[in-house]
Amino acid sequence: MRGISEELAIDYSGLFGRMGVELQLIKVSSVDTPSLELLRAMNHLVPQLSSSSKPLELGDLQRLIENDCVTLLVASDNETGKILGTLTLVVFPIPTGLRAWIEDVIVDSDARGKGIGKELVRTAVEFAESQGAKSVDLTSRPSRVEANALYLGMGFGLRETNVYRYVWS
Repeated sequence: MRGISEELAIDYSGLFGRMGVELQLIKVSSVDTPSLELLRAMNHLVPQLSSSSKPLELGDLQRLIENDCVTLLVASDNETGKILGTLTLVVFPIPTGLRAWIEDVIVDSDARGKGIGKELVRTAVEFAESQGAKSVDLTSRPSRVEANALYLGMGFGLRETNVYRYVWS
């Protein structure tokens, strides 16, 4: 997925009332190299999804970005460069075909409800399809009402399956 970059205009008119239409150009792109700016942004965003995750270090980002199965997408404000959201896409082969999982969709709490998450997910789904994945899966806690509504609205279906987790004590 290296080299993906899409620019899109997000309409903020609902946020600014009668002041007129405000457009902000958002860029969704894949990350090829870790940076301190990305590290700071990730350490700001990740706690908004998981309070139990420890802060990332530059080496953690390096391992993530260098993994051939992983694509890290970021959505940034084209004017300021501020990273507003991120998504991790994992595309991997298994005996039954090429699979894709979306993980850790995070949009900054100050930027939610503006279409950023939708564009991150749309970009990831399109890339997974272009790679030949037979489907794209993701999980979302039921308490994340807005996120679940987004996924259903984008065509994801709720699966009848059990998700299990093993945690080392």
